[in-house]
Amino acid sequence: MSFALRSISLPSRHHTREAEVQEDLYSLETSISSSITIKTMCDGLRRLGDIYCDVEEIIQLPSNQVCSSQHRKMLDGEMECSLQLLDLCNTMQQIFVELKAIIQELQLALRKGEDATIQARILSYIQLLKKAGKHFKKTTTKKTSDKMDCGMVSLLTKAREMALSLHESTVHLLSKKIEAPKQSLISKAFHKKKVVVCEEQLQDLECSMGDLESGAGHLFRRLIQSRVSLLNILSS
Repeated sequence: MSFALRSISLPSRHHTREAEVQEDLYSLETSISSSITIKTMCDGLRRLGDIYCDVEEIIQLPSNQVCSSQHRKMLDGEMECSLQLLDLCNTMQQIFVELKAIIQELQLALRKGEDATIQARILSYIQLLKKAGKHFKKTTTKKTSDKMDCGMVSLLTKAREMALSLHESTVHLLSKKIEAPKQSLISKAFHKKKVVVCEEQLQDLECSMGDLESGAGHLFRRLIQSRVSLLNILSS
């Protein structure tokens, strides 16, 4: 009798864990859509990295170590998509590092009143964000299957879509800093009366770049770990 009860409880805990992670993804999506700021993007990247850690635990459950040929096909598709996502996350992490360096150079040029250098740094800022935009076009957003009857694959697909959305929204927010000349913090570099305000805002943006880099790095490492776990299943 006790053995039968344990056998019944294991799948229950399995499905409960998947439901919890699904709820975490939904909560993250809701919080981001209700407050689209650079801070929420920073927090979102770290939260999604933590969610991937939970997904990896689900991947490693004994019940997920053996799967049907249909599920293997779905996992193969997800593996291909995850490779593209890894490339995107790695690129974005590097872009955040480069943007931080540009902002530091812009602050220095602002203090020295070097208008030519300021404009050159702004152009570099724009070009980096355009580079990021090109990577989004290369990264697939399609689902690996129309029938997501495998909870594990469903979670991976949803998490991948969330990662794409977070990075794309972040690039959009950073682009807005220079889209409206009358309101952007970059344009204030050309107005001496607002130099102090501009420097403060640039310092805030520099800190945000550091947070974005850290969040993207955290997510990147979790993505690698989940990919290794999937490879173990497919190679078994």
